[in-house]
Amino acid sequence: MTSSMNSSLNFIVRPMSFIISGFSSIPNIKYYYVFLSFIYTATVLGNLFVMVIIYVDQNLHTPKYLAIFNLAMADLGESTALIPKVIETFLFNTQEISYGACLANLFFVFLFNCMQSITLTLLAYDRFVAICVPLRYNSIVTNTSMAIILTVLWLFDLTIMMVIVALITRLSFCKSTVIDSYFCDHGPMYKLACNDNSLNAVMAIFNIVTFIFLPLTLIGLSYACILVSLFKIASWEGRLKALKTCFSHLILVLIFYIPLVSTYIAAMATSIHRDVRIINTSLSYAIPPMLNPIVYSLNTAEIKDFVRKMFRRKTHSVIGTASQK
Repeated sequence: MTSSMNSSLNFIVRPMSFIISGFSSIPNIKYYYVFLSFIYTATVLGNLFVMVIIYVDQNLHTPKYLAIFNLAMADLGESTALIPKVIETFLFNTQEISYGACLANLFFVFLFNCMQSITLTLLAYDRFVAICVPLRYNSIVTNTSMAIILTVLWLFDLTIMMVIVALITRLSFCKSTVIDSYFCDHGPMYKLACNDNSLNAVMAIFNIVTFIFLPLTLIGLSYACILVSLFKIASWEGRLKALKTCFSHLILVLIFYIPLVSTYIAAMATSIHRDVRIINTSLSYAIPPMLNPIVYSLNTAEIKDFVRKMFRRKTHSVIGTASQK
């Protein structure tokens, strides 16, 4: 037995597949799968609608809407990487996922989720420049600068996720292949290893700090500067007008970060019941992509104007056709 364990530590043991055990112990979970199906449908329709509008309307080819398009793309990518696989588990009553598919699932879910966090920070930067240095906004925030920033952020995100996946491939899974989550979650996955996983633990902390706590800190600092600038505006009417442009973004920030941060803090401070942790995490990943286009994108004045114009054109076209008949 000892020689067998020693030999297993000398080479990497990669299983053919993993078992996703996340929702298996939760009662009446079939209703939750139906709920997730509705969320995914709304997410796809909402974000595709936003992306099409931004692509079609030339007036929306601005730095701010480049970032909003990027957020919609990240929302759509994360939901598509996550929810269909969860629903497939329910429909076909199988919790098994191949080793390669599990790594791909981990990579894309975290890639797009981290990009959501980065883009929310970028939108906070856009508001910071617009309110704190409005006269220089058009020279600082340009399409070129926004495209360069987004490209750099995507490359950085891709690099980090590739490192995380590469480090997973160094692990031996000779004890258990049952992942205690509802997808191929990084933490529950690397903790199954029977060889040294210290680098994976370091990357997990780095990922949380870089893509959750650092962006949240930067957003907090940007809004602190915005508040200082608002107090310099003489009239309350002017302050409210400037602040109104931030309300939707602040709601998105709260929706995205509060559930995730509270889960991490609660996990560090005390023990959370397994089912509560999994449901809370799944909602934290599923709800923001659905709400982002409703709360923020479709609530912007420019998109509202575009929708109104399209509706008027459609109405006039129908009336004109009816009058000809």
